[in-house]
Amino acid sequence: MERLAAALRDRYRIERELGAGGMATVYLAHDLKHERDVAIKVLHPELAAALGGERFLSEIKTTAKLQHPHILPLLDSGEADGLLYYVMPYVTGETLRARLERERQLPIDDALRIAREVADALGSAHALGIVHRDIKPENILLQGGHALVADFGIALAVQQAGGARMTQTGLSLGTPQYMSPEQAMGEKAVDLRADIYALGAVAYEMLIGEAPFTGPTVQAIVSRVLTEEPRALAAQRKAVPPNVEDAVLRALEKLPADRFSSAAEFLAALDGATSSHGSAARAARASAAVDGALPWRRVAIAASGVAVVLVAVTLWALSERGDIDGARVEFGLRLAPGGLQNAVVAISPDGRTIAQVAPDSAGVDHVVVRDLSSPTVRVVQGTAGATTPEFSPDGEWIAFGARGKLWKVPVAGGPAKLVADSANASVAWCADGTIVYLKPGLGLWRVNASGGAAVRLTALDTARREFAHWNPQELPNGKALIFNAFSTPMSQSRIEALEYATGKRTVLVEGAIYGRYVRTGHLLYARDGAVFAVPFDPSALRVLGPEVPVLSDVVWSATNGSAAYAVSPTGTLVYLKASESAVRRRVLWVDRAGTEQPALPEAGQWAEPRISPDGRWIALTKLEPSWQIWLYDRTRSALSQLTNEKGVAFSPVWMPDGRALVHVVETPVYDLRRLPLDGGKADTVRVSKYDKMPTAVSADGRTVLYSESRDRSVLMVAPLGPGAAAPFDASESSQSSASISPDGRWVAFEAENPQASSEVFVRAFDGRGGRRQVSTGGGSQPRFTRGGREIVFRNGADVVAATLNPTTGEVGTPFVLFRRKDVARLAGARSIGYDVVPDGSRFLVVTPIDRPDALPTVVVLNWLNELKAKVKP
Repeated sequence: MERLAAALRDRYRIERELGAGGMATVYLAHDLKHERDVAIKVLHPELAAALGGERFLSEIKTTAKLQHPHILPLLDSGEADGLLYYVMPYVTGETLRARLERERQLPIDDALRIAREVADALGSAHALGIVHRDIKPENILLQGGHALVADFGIALAVQQAGGARMTQTGLSLGTPQYMSPEQAMGEKAVDLRADIYALGAVAYEMLIGEAPFTGPTVQAIVSRVLTEEPRALAAQRKAVPPNVEDAVLRALEKLPADRFSSAAEFLAALDGATSSHGSAARAARASAAVDGALPWRRVAIAASGVAVVLVAVTLWALSERGDIDGARVEFGLRLAPGGLQNAVVAISPDGRTIAQVAPDSAGVDHVVVRDLSSPTVRVVQGTAGATTPEFSPDGEWIAFGARGKLWKVPVAGGPAKLVADSANASVAWCADGTIVYLKPGLGLWRVNASGGAAVRLTALDTARREFAHWNPQELPNGKALIFNAFSTPMSQSRIEALEYATGKRTVLVEGAIYGRYVRTGHLLYARDGAVFAVPFDPSALRVLGPEVPVLSDVVWSATNGSAAYAVSPTGTLVYLKASESAVRRRVLWVDRAGTEQPALPEAGQWAEPRISPDGRWIALTKLEPSWQIWLYDRTRSALSQLTNEKGVAFSPVWMPDGRALVHVVETPVYDLRRLPLDGGKADTVRVSKYDKMPTAVSADGRTVLYSESRDRSVLMVAPLGPGAAAPFDASESSQSSASISPDGRWVAFEAENPQASSEVFVRAFDGRGGRRQVSTGGGSQPRFTRGGREIVFRNGADVVAATLNPTTGEVGTPFVLFRRKDVARLAGARSIGYDVVPDGSRFLVVTPIDRPDALPTVVVLNWLNELKAKVKP
């Protein structure tokens, strides 16, 4: 951005970055001559180098001819210091993509109005021989309720200018979900009917809530575009008029000759002025929709065609009868992005829908669901920041914890509703319409699913050092529940039962986590990556026999008392496979231009790299076989283990003299310990009933900043010796990942916004003057560099920097240093996942080597039959 600002300073004042896409980065700028705000798109340098400036600017001139009320005009273009750019008006509204992410399905009248306006714009451009080639919700802007089509002709200009060199950039023109079959096959002769197809796909998504063809990879989407038919609209949304369905599905025909020959024809068909295919075509599509209602060929099933038939038949029988005694059928899915951030999975009572938690591109967790009769993974809107989803007994709702509160949201889509304040993860939705949930440090509570006053059910046994009562589940009689009384080491953690009427607690199993009752009369629980079963009488609350291992290779988390498995009453088992989830990582040095070189001699389960003040040591957390802290001596190229705790140890922060570390130790609460490197005695420096994670120690070594997990994450400041701790920032937002400037005057920290994303702020250490926002459009994990005159932070895949005036606290405009989508952050911890040397010249990052595209989710139909055979009830 600095380079662009310098090159264009006589014509435009660059304000800030607005976003980035596959071809360009967009900046907000002020047109100095005309006194107006504009958006400047700058082609990515590698793309510009492949194209050549003269040819690109020659081709883009054709788009300047477009004048239409629903086309965003091209104002200017040029080359500045080797950067190719073009200028458009700055639209203060939102993209269609943003509205779809918020609402999922649009009102039919709104969807049709937008489709008509885009079709009108396309017709105007097509009359001049200009084809857009990349119609998608991101390129449709909404202002005052009306549509503006952006980037008209840019894709064509790129292709025409690039010629054969386009293959060198790795850029694919078009977006898979909206790409016509002829584009997907790489045909060069693409005409206006490709735009008709893309608009049909956009209209389909506006009406149904998802594109006609989706999939986990580009290859999977393209395969479906080429080989499959879209599902009928009316089968998914009855209110869609027949003429609209006909028009959209004709626009999506595989052969260009079978689509509309002009945008005007499409527009007329949407309005019902013409018949697109007629009743015969509708009947044919209805038949095809029935044939494809269980599209199991699109699911990754590692089995023969016979198994595919068994899956379809089994699901039909489950939906018709609610149970089936049939053959065991197992298959694999890829549901949520890879890594072990969330060792949790849920399944609906009818066994048809799976829910998990997955991060978006900005790292914000959401609930994602998949109906087993559909290939589509769908984000449940309104679940930002979610943990541990749980279905309602009727399967229509999902309860989840987020931002220190208990929420519920319709599975089909709709706004989330607040149920209770001061809530943590682990919920049980009971048959009587109440929800049992955990209050941090206060045990289990019960509240009506519609809200209201909560009733306390359990209290933590401090004599046993219980940390939490997790994973409650109501038993079938409605008179008792089971839960995990969690403590460490895990031999002290146990599964208990609670009787509602008397409050009596009964120990069922010692040394176990994540207890689940299944209707065959078995109690399941986890230990060391395996699931065990015992015969169990839910009325007498009594175990009736010895344990038997029934499942292995399951993702689990000893520190969170969770295991990633679930069983529906209909007999469907779902679990995450541990052996395919492990992520090996390497530690790299990366300079400000993004150039990398190895920092550690070996790969491993590394996280949280921290450089010592003198640069000699690198402290890291190693996740396997247990979270412990290791040291790498750069002078001797020697790697050694520093901690060997019974519980976990992680989140190292250097003391300013480089002779000791402050880190987390599990007691079972995450407390703070100071550990000398020379083998001297470690001392606990901060204890409370809440989990704590250190983020920074002041330059004088007297004060520690740490985040404390209460109802939300609260940034605390405390002496390293005796003395009281106090909140650093009084706002109600969650705060974490703080850094103290070298002169001790300023603190940069991360604070969550209502959307569960975060921004970086800076504030005087003494609290005077309030806080100032550093990041724009998201930011996390700040660090001071250059003697406190710069703050670096992460924003999704970008590593960003902003200047700081250490005298006044004024911050400059953030600019991107480099982009890395693979910087690893420790799972489940709001800790800094990278580090930077004091002068800001080099970064230490941890990157995955073999991260899977998605967590390997295994589904087993009719699993309860197998369980009964292994463990006699």
